[in-house]
Amino acid sequence: MYENIDMERTGILLKEMFDKSGYTVKDIQKILHLSCPQPIYRWFKGNILPSVDHLYVLSRLLKVHMEDLLVPKCEYSIFTEKYGEKPLGEKRLYEYWKRLCIKKCA
Repeated sequence: MYENIDMERTGILLKEMFDKSGYTVKDIQKILHLSCPQPIYRWFKGNILPSVDHLYVLSRLLKVHMEDLLVPKCEYSIFTEKYGEKPLGEKRLYEYWKRLCIKKCA
């Protein structure tokens, strides 16, 4: 479904970030005005991802960029080494994606 986002590792990252910051599931539920905590547990398991609205609120709460709440897969399914010969804009995008994957997977 989300080809370039590692949902399982994203869930683990979210849980670690909440734990490190001292927020409980109940706290997050209240902040996001969720009627029940199940979506948060589904995030932790990698079953679903937070909505863009929730990612935005969480990024502000945790004082990180939204992208830092998502873990990319370490495969280059869209951007392959072939892009080295593409126009400059695509090269830059590929290099950015490659660094992002290497940083997150290291």
